[in-house]
Amino acid sequence: MTKQETFDLRYMDMARIWAQNSYCRRRQVGALLVKDRMIISDGYNGTPSGFENNCEDENNTSKPYVLHAEANAITKVARSNNNSDGATLYVTASPCIECAKLIIQAGIRRVVYGEKYRLMDGIELLQRAGIEVKFLGTEDSNNE
Repeated sequence: MTKQETFDLRYMDMARIWAQNSYCRRRQVGALLVKDRMIISDGYNGTPSGFENNCEDENNTSKPYVLHAEANAITKVARSNNNSDGATLYVTASPCIECAKLIIQAGIRRVVYGEKYRLMDGIELLQRAGIEVKFLGTEDSNNE
């Protein structure tokens, strides 16, 4: 196993732990932005700052204003003195098309994800943009 593969496994494990911060009942997603082997931002899915922590309505449908983990990590780094140019995004679920657009515009060069979502249009857009994409499922992290 290469050093990069080892780092990928570790950061993905950390993203999975970070997902546990989410109050969403249907799906908890975590994301880490890593640049030069330093975590520069993190995020998990949830409501905007100042809103109630319930992600789903009474019908167990996600509220339209819930932010995805990737969007939270990208906007968090935008508010800092750092930037995501050339960074790697570790995210526990494959990015949707909206998050893929943010990833492209944020200058992220590599995305490692741990679970395939039913729609893969976000992954296809990232690949079309020349971003390196790597699937690293839970079975990969158990086979060290």
